[in-house]
Amino acid sequence: MNLDGFSMRPLVSELAKILTGGRVDKITQQNKANFTITVRNFGQSHLLRISVAPQNPSIHLVQKAPENLPEPPTFCMVLRKNLEGGRIAEIRQFELDRIIFIDVDSIGAGGKIQTVTLAVELIGKYSNIILVSDGKIVDALKKIGTNSSRVRTVLPNQIYQLPPAQNKLDIFSASVEEIAARVESEPARIDKAIMNACQGFGPQTVREVAYQAELTNLTDALEKIRAAAENPAPCLVEDNGKVLALSAVKLNYLRGGSVQTFGTISEMLEAADELTGSYTPPDKEKFARLVHNELKRATNKISVLETELAAAEDADDWRIRADNLSTYRYQFKDHADDSVTVENIYSETGEEISIPLDRRVTIAANVQNFYKKYDKLKRSTAHILEQISKCRDEIAYLESLEHALTASNSLAEIEEIRAELVDGGYLKENRKRTALSKKPEPYRFTAPDGTEILIGKNNAQNDRLTFKIAEPDDIWLHTKEITGSHVIIRCGGIEPSAETLLYAAGLAAKFSKASGSSKVPVDYTHCRFVKKPSGAKPGFVIFTNQHTIYVDG
Repeated sequence: MNLDGFSMRPLVSELAKILTGGRVDKITQQNKANFTITVRNFGQSHLLRISVAPQNPSIHLVQKAPENLPEPPTFCMVLRKNLEGGRIAEIRQFELDRIIFIDVDSIGAGGKIQTVTLAVELIGKYSNIILVSDGKIVDALKKIGTNSSRVRTVLPNQIYQLPPAQNKLDIFSASVEEIAARVESEPARIDKAIMNACQGFGPQTVREVAYQAELTNLTDALEKIRAAAENPAPCLVEDNGKVLALSAVKLNYLRGGSVQTFGTISEMLEAADELTGSYTPPDKEKFARLVHNELKRATNKISVLETELAAAEDADDWRIRADNLSTYRYQFKDHADDSVTVENIYSETGEEISIPLDRRVTIAANVQNFYKKYDKLKRSTAHILEQISKCRDEIAYLESLEHALTASNSLAEIEEIRAELVDGGYLKENRKRTALSKKPEPYRFTAPDGTEILIGKNNAQNDRLTFKIAEPDDIWLHTKEITGSHVIIRCGGIEPSAETLLYAAGLAAKFSKASGSSKVPVDYTHCRFVKKPSGAKPGFVIFTNQHTIYVDG
C-alpha cells in the first residue's frame, strides 16, 4: 500500500517547507531498499527516510533514527560523496507522477556551486533512486540494462530519461470541465474512466471521486478533491493491523476498517510503516529462505527414511522365503523358473507362499541372496532409527530458527542468527565476523501485579536468558513440545500469583508456533531444574519437576 501521485503533491509541499535550505549532514543505509538522509535546518535535525521496497515505496520524515548497515554499500558511499555537506535547493515532483526530485547545491572544483539531483522514483516494483548531475546519471541503486528493459535503461554516464509519459490530464492545471468531458467520452465504467483521464490518480483517489460524483456530479466531485489536496487531511484506514488505504485527503467512500487521522502526511506514512513492518533487517529474508529450504530437505529425508524403515521391518519376509526355498530346493531345477509356489513351512493351516527367483543364478544362490537381504535389512533398522531421530531433532532445531527469524527485527538479532547458522554448518562464513557492540535485549513485559517477565527472541537469547540472566528461583516457561521462546518470570524468590503465571503462560503461547491456537499446553518449572545437555544445540534444554497449564495463544 503506497501513496498515489495525487497524494504525493501535498507530501512534496510538506517536505519542501521543512527541508529546503537545510544541510545534508549524513546519509545512511538500513538495507538494500531503505536509506535515511539527516538534514540540519533551522537548528533542528530531520530524518528523511527513502524506501524503494516494492511492496511499500515511500519518502517521508521519521522521528526515530533507524539501525544502519555496519558497512555502507557502494551506492550509499556515492551518495555521501556527492550529497553530504550540500544544501537542499528544492524538492519537487514531476507533474503528478510518483517521481520526486531533490536538488542539492554544493561547492565543487574551483569554488563553483554545482547542483546534483536525487531522483526518487516510487513506482512499485520499478522503484529506484538515481543520482543525476548535468542531466547524466552518476549512479543508481538499481542499474537497468538492455537485458532488463528495452524501453528505458538506467546506467552510469547515460542521459537521465523520465519514464514514458501517459496521455492524462493534470487536475491542478486542466479545467475540471475538460477532465469531465474526457471521462464522459471513455467507454469504461466511471472509476476506470477517471483513472484513464486523470494523471496521478490511484485506486483510493478514483473511488473517492466516483463516490462524490454519485452524491452530486462529476464536476463538483473533481472540484472538491482538488480543493481537499490544498488543505490535506491525511488518513489511514486499517483493519486488524492490515492497511486498507492511505491518502492525503479524507476518504468518505470507505465504510469498513478503523480510520486514523494525522497532522502530517509523514506521520501517517510512519504509522503505516509500523503496521506493515516494512523495515526488514538485511539478510533476514535470505536466512528465512535458507532455513525453509533446510526444513524442506530434512522433511523429505524423513519421508525417505521412513520408507526404508518400512522395508527393513519386512526383513522377516526374506528369511521366511530363504527358509522355505532351502527346504524345497531339491524339488526345482536351476535357471528354470521365475518363481515357485510351495507350502509355507511356518503356516499351521497349510497356506502356500510364492517365492520370486532370479533365473540367472542357481537355487542355492537365490537362498543365499535372500539371507543376505535379510541380514542387511536387520542391520539397517537400527541405523535408520538413529537417522530418523537425528532428523527429527534437526527439524525441531530448524523450526526454532524459523521462529527466531520471525521475532527478530534488529541487526544485532539477525547477526546472532547468522552466527548460529555458521556454527551449525548451514551457512559458510563469507565475511569477517564482527563482535556485536551491544547484545540485543529480550522482550520485556510487566504482569498486572508489576512482576517483570522476559522473553527470548532467538536461541542465543534463550540460552542467555535461562542460564545467565535468570535466577535459580525464577520461573521458566515453554510451550510443551512446541517450538517457542523461553519465558522467565522474575520472582525474586517469591512464588508468582496464579494471575501472573497465567499471564506469562499466555505470552509463552503467543511467542510460539502455536500462536493463535486455543488450549496450548505450557510447561513451567523453577530455573534451577532447567539444564543444558553437553553438546546440545543452542536453545535446547531439558527440565524436570514441571507442571503444565493450558492457555489460549
